Amino acid sequence: MSKLSEKYEVIVGLEIHAELCTETKIFCGCKNEFGAEVNTLCCPVCMGMPGTLPVLNRQVVDYAIKMGHALGCRINRISKMDRKNYFYPDLPKAYQISQFDIPLCEHGSLDILMNGQVKRVGITRIHIEEDAGKLIHDDAFEGSLVDYNRCGVPLIEIVSEPDLRSAEEAKVYMETITGILLYLGISDAKMQEGCVRADVNVSVRPRGQKEFGTRTEMKNVNSFGAVYRAIQYEANRQMEVLEAGGSIEQETRRWDDAKGVNIVLRTKEDAQDYRYFPEPDLLTFEVSEERVQQLKAEVPELPVAKALRYVQQFGLNQDDAQLLASSKARSAFFDASVALNKCDKKAISNWMIGDIAKILNERRIEITDTALTPEKLTDMIVLIEQGTISNTAAKTVLDEIIVHDVTPADVVKEKGLAQVSDESALAAIADQVLAANTKAVADYKGGKTNVLGFLVGQCMKASKGQGNPAKLRELLSSKIAQL
Repeated sequence: MSKLSEKYEVIVGLEIHAELCTETKIFCGCKNEFGAEVNTLCCPVCMGMPGTLPVLNRQVVDYAIKMGHALGCRINRISKMDRKNYFYPDLPKAYQISQFDIPLCEHGSLDILMNGQVKRVGITRIHIEEDAGKLIHDDAFEGSLVDYNRCGVPLIEIVSEPDLRSAEEAKVYMETITGILLYLGISDAKMQEGCVRADVNVSVRPRGQKEFGTRTEMKNVNSFGAVYRAIQYEANRQMEVLEAGGSIEQETRRWDDAKGVNIVLRTKEDAQDYRYFPEPDLLTFEVSEERVQQLKAEVPELPVAKALRYVQQFGLNQDDAQLLASSKARSAFFDASVALNKCDKKAISNWMIGDIAKILNERRIEITDTALTPEKLTDMIVLIEQGTISNTAAKTVLDEIIVHDVTPADVVKEKGLAQVSDESALAAIADQVLAANTKAVADYKGGKTNVLGFLVGQCMKASKGQGNPAKLRELLSSKIAQL
């Protein structure tokens, strides 16, 4: 911790905007899709043509309520839409339809895992709104062009309390929110496509002071790493200004991740600057209590709760548990494998976060894209536990069962991978290896006991991976002692 960090406390709040993966936009029937030809997914409604009327997409409301339940929010069954007025080239109506004083969800919280501890972060509100268009800048032409395809794409805005106290906490919070969006299936959460973006509010105060310092806001920060770097930079900038006797201005700044700096955009607006008023073209809407409870029942076990359960129920360490729980598909696979009750639970975890994860990451696929099943994985682990195959041979088995519709037993039989445990056969291999590695034997006798692993490896190589490594280790130790 730097001297300035010891003197000042950092206060962070995030406003996370997440695009929802509905079929159509929030107020019209245009397709909600990324990557289409410029200005091909827009109509008079999302272009704000005079005389057009918006119609609220019911699925947007459902998705927002699901997120509200996931974050323990109170659901406002009676809600409304409001106009947020501002002028910008990517906003053709010169106003955005959003929610102001009666958001769909408010007063919730989220538990995040930080250094083995659970930290609770307050959630102020979750509201629905429409996205704006996208400005296109290019050296090939002067000025800027506008793509209105994104106009009307449905968003939820998740506003946290100023409960985060470091860049690391903010990064973990945003990762946790993104994981929940994916678990609920309400957003693709593809940051490279702008599906999740954060407005980052940062202030600092002398440690021990109760009042918050003046905050600044950085708009549309679009990756976990960028959020971390932006907060670090802005917190340091503010501390240095205060140390020099200056004061912090309330303003909006733009984070340039490539250059690692931010610059002033404008003096920060307050709510009155947007001249909010109820959207006259949309009626107040009501969601029945029955529908609210039905949506609550559809919320699955979420990543943090799942990770904590893995630690408590199966004895996994927290890092492994979080890795497993972070992916909905992989955690479902793990749960299904454990439910078969065939083998050691930690062995399933080790294979999933080790060799299996490596294969999936290298091939850029998900576990659901493979031929691997919980039955195949657990059957393979049983073969290891029974001593039928070694861990080395199991890697060969995995390479086959993850691609082809074959059983582990079939692969072992076809490739002759059954482990050799016959003592006389292993003794002959051990004798051969010891005779060929006299220096290693001398080193072992001289106290360098770590060379035993090398000798076991040579035996495994001589047995084409079929020797029982535990028995080979015992034999080698015994034979060296007799030399």
